[in-house]
Amino acid sequence: MKTFDWSQLDEAQKREALARPAHRAAADVTGVVREIMQDVALRGGAAVNDWCIKLDGAPPRRIAINNETLNAARDQLAPADTRAIRMAAENIRVFHQATKPEDSALIETTAGVRSKLAWRAIGAAGIYVPGGTAPLFSSLLMQAIPAQVAGVKTRVVVTPPSKDGSVHPAMIIAAAEAGLDAIWAIGGAQAIAALTFGVELEDGIIPRCDKLFGPGNAYVAEAKKQANALPAGPAVDMPAGPSEVMVVADSAADPVIAAADLLSQAEHDKDAQVILVATTKTALTAILEEVEEQVSTLPREEIARASLSEARAILARDPNDVIEVINMYGPEHLALQTEDAGDLVDRIEAAGAIFVGGWAAETLGDYAAGPSHVLPTDGGARTLGGLTTASFMTSMSVQYVNEEGARALGPIAARLARLEGLEGHARAADYRSEA
Repeated sequence: MKTFDWSQLDEAQKREALARPAHRAAADVTGVVREIMQDVALRGGAAVNDWCIKLDGAPPRRIAINNETLNAARDQLAPADTRAIRMAAENIRVFHQATKPEDSALIETTAGVRSKLAWRAIGAAGIYVPGGTAPLFSSLLMQAIPAQVAGVKTRVVVTPPSKDGSVHPAMIIAAAEAGLDAIWAIGGAQAIAALTFGVELEDGIIPRCDKLFGPGNAYVAEAKKQANALPAGPAVDMPAGPSEVMVVADSAADPVIAAADLLSQAEHDKDAQVILVATTKTALTAILEEVEEQVSTLPREEIARASLSEARAILARDPNDVIEVINMYGPEHLALQTEDAGDLVDRIEAAGAIFVGGWAAETLGDYAAGPSHVLPTDGGARTLGGLTTASFMTSMSVQYVNEEGARALGPIAARLARLEGLEGHARAADYRSEA
C-alpha cells in the first residue's frame, strides 16, 4: 500500500493520491472493445459466437431454468446454500418493493391545471452478472429481482461461463429465485454487444435491450460506455467497473475487521481498489500489519496482492480532512469504523453505499441486507446513486387541464412564448384561452 499524510499534500497531490488505476481506461481496453462492438454490429450472432469461443473458451449457450436444471443444481449444493440464497432473495425483494416509486398524487398548480408523475417499467433490461474467477450469483439477485419488482417484461441475463461452458449451480438457483426462465452463458464485451444490438444465436435470440445493467471488469465497463454512445444506443445504469472500498478507521476500530473489509474487495480482481483512511498513525500501522497477516491466508492471495499494489493508506487526523477525502474520492463502498460514524453520515455527499459502525460489514450488503450492491464506481457516486427499482423504470409527467385552467394559464404561456420568439407556441395557447 502507498501511504500518504493528507495534511502534507497540496491539491494536485491529493488528486494523485486518490487516482484510480490508470489501466482501467488503457488504450488497449478501448481498442479491443471497439473491435468487438463493431464486429457484432456487422456480423451479429456469428461474431458473438466467434468472440465467445476465443475469449470465454466456449460458444454462447442458453440455459433454461426448468425442473431438470434446477434439480441438477440443487444436487450440487448443500441445502443450507439454497436456503441462504432464498433468504437473500426475499430480503432484496422486500426492500425493493418497499422503495418502488409510485404514481404521485395530482398536484393543482393553477385552478383547472392538475399534474402528476407516473412511473412505468422499461421494456427490456440487459443484465450482466460477473462470473470469471468468481461466480457472482449475488449480482444476479441484486439486479434481476429489482427489475422484476419494477415490472420489466423482458429481462435478459448474461454471465461468463466456466471453462467447460457451464455456469455455477448457485447461478441457476438464483435465477429461479429471481423468476427468470433462462440465463445466457456469455461474458465480456461480446455479451454487452449482444445485448446492445440484439443477435440470433444457435440456442435462440437475444433481443436488443433498452438499458444495460451490471458491474464488470474494465472491458465490460468500456463496452457499456461505447454502447451508450452509439446513435440510439441503449441507456446504461452507471459506471460500474472494478470494485472499490474505502474504510475509515480511528483508534477504536478493530484492526482485524478493518483489514478484513479491505481484503474483501481486494480479492475481487486485480483492478479492484481499496483505500484505508485512518485518523491516527497507530490505527493505520495496526491495520496495515493486519492486512499483511490476513492476505497470506486468502485462497485468492495472488489477486488480492495485485489489487493491493494500487491500494492507498491515508492518514487524516482532522475530521474535516476525513470528509474531504471521502467526498473527493466518491467510493463505491464506504465503511465507517469510527466512534462518531453516525455523525459523519450527514456530512457525506458522495458514496455508493455507506456501512455505519463496526458491525455493518460490507459483506452483509453484498449479499443479503436488501439494497442492491450494484453501485457507481470511478467517482460516479458524486452524481449517481446505486441501482434501485427506479433504475428499471421511467417517470413521465401527466397533465390534466380543463377550460378554466386553459383560460387562466393560456395568456401567461402565450406571453412567455412570444418573449422567446415562438409565435406558434403562443397561438396554441391563445386558441384555447380565447375560445
